[in-house]
Amino acid sequence: MPYGFMDVARTPGVAAAQAEMGVGDLWTRFKGHRAFDRFTADEVAFLAQRDSFYIASVSETGWPYVQHRGGPPGFLKMLDPQTLAFADYRGNRQYISTGNFRTNDRACLILMDYVRRARLKMYVHVETVAPGADQALAECVTDPDYGAAIERMFRLRLVAFDWNCPQHIVLRFNEHEIATAVQPLHDRLAALERENAELRRQLAGGD
Repeated sequence: MPYGFMDVARTPGVAAAQAEMGVGDLWTRFKGHRAFDRFTADEVAFLAQRDSFYIASVSETGWPYVQHRGGPPGFLKMLDPQTLAFADYRGNRQYISTGNFRTNDRACLILMDYVRRARLKMYVHVETVAPGADQALAECVTDPDYGAAIERMFRLRLVAFDWNCPQHIVLRFNEHEIATAVQPLHDRLAALERENAELRRQLAGGD
């Protein structure tokens, strides 16, 4: 059974580098557990929590370009086990990724979970969709509470994905994760303050 991601990534140059580092046989013999890549429940749960990812495109001159995309948690929507989509919000208006996809629809995504030290990477084909061209898709990717201007939508057709090992992923926490972690401390402090206030009241009143 083929190993989808490495089947795409293992070009002759990559194979030569692997051979030089003494791991060429490892990837030649390696057989994955997927005959073709489809997202499973693990990827569904992972994607639903992500509020950002990195997407790489390639220009006509061969230069790679990596772009950060962010939004509300789960803004990268799963349409089916082999298709993702997201709303592309107005940014600095350079349109480098958008322009690159006009001539080369290949892209690579990296999604990070720094708390659990997990990293999902995938190869996709990108289709650019105007907001008014697909009403159902627009409704799916739009978050009315986010309030950002949608300029276009991207539909991503999965080619292959892989999970990286957690090695060298440094733990990081966002504001919401920190607030959630310390909330029990705030609750306990508030309870102690109420208890202290009641004791003061009793002492002052001679109860």
